[in-house]
Amino acid sequence: MAKLHVLLRKEELDEQRLDDHKIVVVFDILLATTAITAALHYGAREVVPVLDREAAMEEAAGREEGSFVLAGEYQGVTIEGFLAPYPQGLEKEVAGKSVVLSTTNGTVAVRKASGAKVVYVASLLNTQAVVQHLLENHSNETVLLVCAGSSGEFNIEDFYGAGYFIENLTANSEQTWQYSDAALAAHEFYKGAADDGRKLLYGSSVGKMIVKHGYAHELDFVLQKDIYPIVSYVNTDQAVVAAETKKDGREVHAVNTNRSSDD
Repeated sequence: MAKLHVLLRKEELDEQRLDDHKIVVVFDILLATTAITAALHYGAREVVPVLDREAAMEEAAGREEGSFVLAGEYQGVTIEGFLAPYPQGLEKEVAGKSVVLSTTNGTVAVRKASGAKVVYVASLLNTQAVVQHLLENHSNETVLLVCAGSSGEFNIEDFYGAGYFIENLTANSEQTWQYSDAALAAHEFYKGAADDGRKLLYGSSVGKMIVKHGYAHELDFVLQKDIYPIVSYVNTDQAVVAAETKKDGREVHAVNTNRSSDD
């Protein structure tokens, strides 16, 4: 029986227990995984998640000038010399380029999950696409939904996103999943709060900070559900890319692993 777990903070992810039998889906609704999804929709070649400013500069040093952009924040403040990592703000900056992205929580969570068989990146914008891909490729495996959280603390928007993911999984799967208590809680929370997403995001600590910095319009963008049919996953180069699609728009139903064939 397939198992589904929810981790409330990235700090709960035990890197030593990740292996070829575990699938990770990372959520950082405000804002990293949403920004990654949007950037790929806007035509970015890849998004390279890094741990901090120093790692971003090191990554950039080996790249051709003009082939990439730097985007990032730390504790909600845009890193000097970087683009602000807000989804709509990236729209005219990333087409055809690599995006080297550093955030306080989301990119750290993605890197922390790198030992899993596959790491997917999910937001409200692309949940349905990732769920469908998971059902077609990983229906008998253990899946960990990892909420990035906020500087070591639980945050409500990632829990809401995980709950929405489980709602889609339940609605589209004919098989029985074994849910952990945290997964059950996330699902029940979402069902009770499905119509209050805007209130939750605007009322959250991170949401309030975003509004304070003058980006309230980005919160409304983040709240849109399933507007992009993008399956974003971490490839063998530790970059997040979109799964290739067939000419009719359907996904390629191949398992894209995080490991080389020799591992």
